[in-house]
Order: sequence, then C-alpha cells, then structure tokens
Amino acid sequence: MDVSPFAVVLLAALLSLLFFATRNRKPSDGWCRLPPSPRGLPLLGHLPLLGPLPHRKLQTMAASHGPVMLLRLGRVPTVVASSAAAAQEIMKTRDLAFASRPRVRMAERLVYGRDMAFVPYGEHWRQARRVCVLHLLSHRRVQSFRHAREQEAAAMVDRVRRRASPGGDAVNVTALIISYTNGIISRAAFGDEQSFGQHDGGEELTELFADFEGLLGTVTIGDFVPWLAWVDTLMGLDARAARTSARMDALLERVIAEHRQKRRDGRWEDDGHRDFVDVMLDVNEEAEKNAGGGGVMFDNVAIKAIILDMFAAATDTTYTTLVWAMAELINHPQEMRKVQDEIRGAVGGGDSVTEDHLPKLRYLKCVIKETFRLRTPLPLLLPRETMEDTELLGYHVPARTRVIINAWAIARDPAAWELPEEFVPERFAGDDLTTDYLLGQDFRFVPFGAGRRGCPGVGFAVPAMELALASLLYHFDWELPAGGPSKLEMDELNGLSVRLKTTLNLVAKPRSPQ
Repeated sequence: MDVSPFAVVLLAALLSLLFFATRNRKPSDGWCRLPPSPRGLPLLGHLPLLGPLPHRKLQTMAASHGPVMLLRLGRVPTVVASSAAAAQEIMKTRDLAFASRPRVRMAERLVYGRDMAFVPYGEHWRQARRVCVLHLLSHRRVQSFRHAREQEAAAMVDRVRRRASPGGDAVNVTALIISYTNGIISRAAFGDEQSFGQHDGGEELTELFADFEGLLGTVTIGDFVPWLAWVDTLMGLDARAARTSARMDALLERVIAEHRQKRRDGRWEDDGHRDFVDVMLDVNEEAEKNAGGGGVMFDNVAIKAIILDMFAAATDTTYTTLVWAMAELINHPQEMRKVQDEIRGAVGGGDSVTEDHLPKLRYLKCVIKETFRLRTPLPLLLPRETMEDTELLGYHVPARTRVIINAWAIARDPAAWELPEEFVPERFAGDDLTTDYLLGQDFRFVPFGAGRRGCPGVGFAVPAMELALASLLYHFDWELPAGGPSKLEMDELNGLSVRLKTTLNLVAKPRSPQ
C-alpha cells in the first residue's frame, strides 16, 4: 500500500502533539500545568537573553510572564521565582522538595565537591551543616572572635588615618574594607598569627582569595551547554581554576599540617580562642574514635572544603555590603548624619567603638538592613534543584529542575514595598532589631535565604559589619573628592556577589572628639 509523504508528516505531527500533551500528566492528578515560558532561542534557549546583570533582566521578564517562569538555560530547565509567595513556598512550605543543589563545575573544582553550600542534599550535607552550626558558627564561637574583630576594626581606622591627607586626597575605601573582612575570616579560620594584616604575604593572600572568589562566581558555558565546554577551556577558565585551586590547596594543607603539629606538641589554643581548623580537627578526631558509629568522617578534603565555604561566605558578601552601605550614605547625607549622631552619642568621647555599643545602634542596624534589601549582594541566591516532582504556586515543577530565587526582585517588588527603589532605612525602624534581624520569617526580605539551605553564617557576619561601619562613621566624616561628580554612580558589577562597579574612593576627615 502506498503512503503519501503528507500522511507520514501528519502522523508524525500528531504523535509529537500527543507526546508533548501527555509528558507532564500525572496518573492521578490529571493534567499538569508548567510555568509560563518566554520565547527562547534554538539550542541556547534563554541563556543569551540574561545579559551581564541577570537579576535585572529576570525582573523585567517576570513583569511580563509572572512571578514563576520556566526558562531553558541551554539544556537546563530552570524555574525562576520572583515573588515573596513563591519564595515562601520554596523555602518553607515545600522546603524539602526544593532542598538540593545542582552540580556546578567551578564549585566542584574549587571546593572539592565536599563542602556545605554547593553540594546536593544528602548525608554529607546534613553532617557538614550540623558541624558548621554547632561548632563553627554558634553564638559562643562567634563571641570568641570578638577580640579579633575589634583589633581588625582598629587597624582599619589606623590605615584610614595614615592615608588621609590635609590636602583632601581620596582613600580607597574598597581596599580597606576588603583587608578588614579578609583579616577577620583568616584569623577565625586559621588563627591570629595568620591575619592578612600581619602575614608577610598578606597582599599575595588577598590576591589569591580574590581570584578564588572571582572564579567561584563565574558561570561556565559547559554547565548549561556541555558540547560548548571547549569554550571555557579556550577562554582560559579551566587553566585559571587549576592554578588557583592548586595554590589554595597548598595553603590549606600547610595550615592544617601546622595545626596538627601544634596538637602533637601540646601547643594548641584553649577552647575559648580556637580557630575553625582546630575545631574541625576536633570533629575529625572524634569521628575517628567513633568510626564504628556510622558518623561521617571529616578528612583533610572535607575540612578544606568547609573552610573555603567560610571564606567565600564571610568575605565577599560582607565587604560588598559594607561598600554599598558607605556608597548609599554618601548619596544620602541626611541619613549619614543621622547614623553618625547615633553612633557618636552612644560612644560618647570614647577612643573607639566596641561591640558593647552595638546593641544601642538601632538606626545603624536599619541602614544595614536597608542596604541588604536594596543592594542584595547575592541577588539570585544559590540555585536549588528539585529532588522530586512538586508544585510552585499551582504550577508543576518536575524533578531535577534548577530553581532560582530572585531575592533582588522580591526586595524591590512594588506590590510589597513602599518606595521600593529608594534608600529608606526608616522603613525598618519598627522591626525587632535585637537578634538575627537579617534572617526573619518575612519572605519579602531573604538576602540570606531561608529553610534548610539558608545561610547559617548570619550571626558571624552581622557583628563584623556593624563594627566596621560604626567605626568608619564614628572616627571620620566622609565626602566625595573635590572636582568630581556631586553624586556617586551606583552601577553594578556581577560576580560571586553583585558589587559596586567602581572603586569607592572617598575623602576622610578625622573627627576631633568633643
């Protein structure tokens, strides 16, 4: 029997329609509805449409297609959530279904695939998070580093004094804040003798960690379009990652070996002042003693991976937020005077700000919280991946779908915030600003995420940010360099975090005590 070509094409078309119409049908729940999806490009999907600042482009796309969208980033199906309701369903209502992470090539190369932040949901992640929460980031452990924070803040103030000149030359505030944050985390992780400010190779270490954080924030084409992975090699990303990983690994191996030698020699610190490496070695030794108990062993690789997590989380977002806060205050002199009056009133005629003053500084906390809202340092948070078929605001989300929460867009949603594009610290004046004020249950404001995969390091970051900002504003009056623009340009640069594009150079005028 002859069959016409037209009939073959028609049959193929009908079979294709049948396939696509039934592919998302659940046996008992009837027809499933996928989230709306903008028009994409062949092969690459929506990947080329995101541009250099994806959080802004995704906000624009959500305005047309709704708070839940389905994108195709190369071969990776990706759901984007851009409303507080969607964020709450992901991070609270259906938290477990959305609790995993996708495999990211650059993270696996740089943090060994054994860390806490980037690994998929599973037993290793549960044990790593337990160790971080109970042993590394507990309130008691954070308080044990108070002396280090106050010393590093004093050193930062001294550096400003040395670099400020009667002629009104500008001070590189960005570099000062980077040095401050690196100093705190290096002392917390490795011990006081490893402070960036005291180490002979401080500049080299700063450069190394800048390379590490820059690469960790790099999106590789091979993650989304495997057959184009050669482009990453051609661009030199693989070679850079290999070099940086080798240098970082050598540093961490040396530090761990030194700590092990101190323990053998009986020269380790008492429990009140022990650093992250010592605490992780404790966990490792305890696991070895109870090897038959089924616990997870934290060998050198796992220790290095978690320490690198601590560095990435504690330095990049902290310094980025402090730079944004100073930039916003420069552009809003009334708010700067208000927070300076509060700090100077609380400290009085004292020589310096201490952490005893911080609970009194409510407006300072409002400034920091508003900075996180308006300038969310990690605007898309870390991507999640569904572990099973689930739903989001009534849409079907298949298992193994990547999920992006646009925290930046949520924090600027005009339906949720009054004057969402304006810097208004007073909007938080009525909030509870006593403890963990950056990690509440208000899903309009999720700069640190929430639920199982929320960042456990908020308590470590907050006192470091408050102390630095209070110290800079207490000791100096700040202004833009003469002869330049009257207002600071607030352009963004995307990376591990979204930071101020230009270096923050400001004139510091030392304040004479009254």
